[in-house]
Amino acid sequence: MTSPQAHTPKPADGLAMAALLFAAICVAAAMATTSLIRTSVAGLGATSAFHEIIFLGAVAATALLFWPAIRGLMYARKAAAALKARDIVMVRIDTAAARDTLALTFGWGVFALLVLGFAAFIFMNNSAVGRTFFLLPLILEKWPQVFSKFVLVNIFVFVVAEIIVLIWGLFVALARMMPGPAGRPIRALATLYCDVFRGLPAIVTLYLIGFGIPTSGLPEIIIPAVYGLFHDTSTMSVQELRDLSRIPVAWWCILALSLTYGAYVAEVYRAGIESIHWSQVSAARSLGLSYLQTMRYVVVPQAVRRVIAPLLNDFIGLQKDTALVQILGLVDAFNASRGIAANAFNLSAVTIVAILFVLITIPQARVVDHLVERDNQRMKAGG
Repeated sequence: MTSPQAHTPKPADGLAMAALLFAAICVAAAMATTSLIRTSVAGLGATSAFHEIIFLGAVAATALLFWPAIRGLMYARKAAAALKARDIVMVRIDTAAARDTLALTFGWGVFALLVLGFAAFIFMNNSAVGRTFFLLPLILEKWPQVFSKFVLVNIFVFVVAEIIVLIWGLFVALARMMPGPAGRPIRALATLYCDVFRGLPAIVTLYLIGFGIPTSGLPEIIIPAVYGLFHDTSTMSVQELRDLSRIPVAWWCILALSLTYGAYVAEVYRAGIESIHWSQVSAARSLGLSYLQTMRYVVVPQAVRRVIAPLLNDFIGLQKDTALVQILGLVDAFNASRGIAANAFNLSAVTIVAILFVLITIPQARVVDHLVERDNQRMKAGG
């Protein structure tokens, strides 16, 4: 039988001293960073009492790292005293408290060093980096122009393509899982589609569809023919027929992105459908439901809840790939910011685009986290 002393935790005195040293390093880094920023701000002639208060506040906030380090050291000393008294229970309690408290110093210290490192990067070389990427007057001046292109082009393409992808991807996933020998050719076509469009880069698909189909002249044949089924085209001039068959570039972009991401989303749907236990399908079929009714009422609703997070990843990728529409000559937010950057010799306008993409992505991630957590709570309650 093992004695209780064999399970006595190691003393945390060494860890406490390391935490104190780490806190001192963080404070020194804060002082060096604020000195660098102070020099850069003075070079711009923008020194003020407000800036000094911010600098002192940054150093003081970093110095707070000493508080958990000192508390951890106190717990470690209490654990050492308990060890001398052979109170093993208190040794374990105080050592665990010491390690948990000291972890705060290391965790927040790493956070502080990363923030300080980023600030130092921005203000290096007399704020040359900051002026290149974060020139505030240029950002405030060009923000409305870039934002309007972001909403009218990027968001429009993203939202319409996302709706199409959700429906098209589910259709392809169901086609890939069509049962029986009769469904074999359908499964083969769906598999071929997924393999081809997952293998093609989105930019290649955009180029082939956005330039290839209009160049082939197919719209000038198909669109007037379809229009002629419902309207009389005999009185229309050649120019009017050409104008009728001219499809906006944005819709070619939507088609290309929908085909590309439809293949990815189809695989996500398929993984979710296959994760549903076969007994669900057997029970539904035994009640007289057809294959499509089983998919619609039993399998797909459960599968969709399981693949919400992977679907979000694909839609974030789709959202970012809307910046590729510029290759077709469509002036989106990124293309507009490139023009501004070329004229101003500054990349702050491109930073606006980066901020917009991040701002629209973070709420999506938080909503999906909430939905996943709610579904997990529902499953726990049901279990």
